Amino acid sequence: MSSWIVASSAVTFGRFATGPLHRLEEAGCSVRLNPFGRPLNGREMVEFAQDADALILGNDSLSAATIRRLHKLKIIARYGVGFDGVDLIEARANNIQVTYAPAANREETADFTFGLILDLARCITHMATSTRDGNWNKLVGTSLYGKTIGIIGVGQIGTAVARRAMGFGMDVLGYDIVQRTEPTIYGLIYTTLNDLLRRSDVVTLHVPLTSATRNMIGTKELKIMKPSAILINTARSNVIRQDALSKALEAGTISAFATDVFEREPPKHMPYFDFDNVLVTPHVAGSTKESGERMGNIVVDNILAAKSGVEPPDLVSAQTLYTTAFDAAAAASADSR
Repeated sequence: MSSWIVASSAVTFGRFATGPLHRLEEAGCSVRLNPFGRPLNGREMVEFAQDADALILGNDSLSAATIRRLHKLKIIARYGVGFDGVDLIEARANNIQVTYAPAANREETADFTFGLILDLARCITHMATSTRDGNWNKLVGTSLYGKTIGIIGVGQIGTAVARRAMGFGMDVLGYDIVQRTEPTIYGLIYTTLNDLLRRSDVVTLHVPLTSATRNMIGTKELKIMKPSAILINTARSNVIRQDALSKALEAGTISAFATDVFEREPPKHMPYFDFDNVLVTPHVAGSTKESGERMGNIVVDNILAAKSGVEPPDLVSAQTLYTTAFDAAAAASADSR
């Protein structure tokens, strides 16, 4: 096989789990790692990957204009689950295959989600910081046992969250257009979005970003929630209307908020970042050594398949796009009723 240039904009690829990187090198690929430690903008992406045959894409956006300037590119291998940042139509028009890594960090993201829930429910970070500063303030938190968790988006990650919630003795509500059977094994009961928001003590988001889910949590939805409720977002920043969120936190409409995702990364500072009842983390929910190895190997499998002229195993196919579009249309229809 001829040599390929592989450019990785994914910040963590090859940094902690080096096995996938070595696999590419052993297959005759020249691998270039992200030099910035953050997502690349369009100009940087063109400079970084203009001669690449394969691009390992992190949390960067890849517009049509950028794709058109990557003349040698044959495959975009998304180092993650979502592919909303890629202009798929332009990629297809340029005969560029797009792959992703479904369920690769499902368990890790579910773990992290519960870490955020526990932290906010028991004021862990706030008390740890206060104690380190020489104070001795014992804050009374909230028990999870017997409370209700509402999971918006009951796919791979949402199901893993439901499984953990069962272990905490929580009642589990779910909202999704596609009502899968597996989550019900863990006690999840499907309901409407408004009913979930009204009844839940914890609301956690696990939906992809589509036209139907963009800004799905706004002023109206936040007002439906309990004033004592905790809101968690490890999905996509734009699922929540940010101005409405800021006002809700300032007014005490909800009790606490944690997010691992931002519209721009690194994010611009928001006033609510300074609130004691808010946690912000740098998009690491799915990142561990184990998930990095797993996801990296999925990415490498896809690239080496394309290099060999074989269809990659995790191709974003027409069926994938149809299913995504169908779910978005169904959600929009449901919201309009």
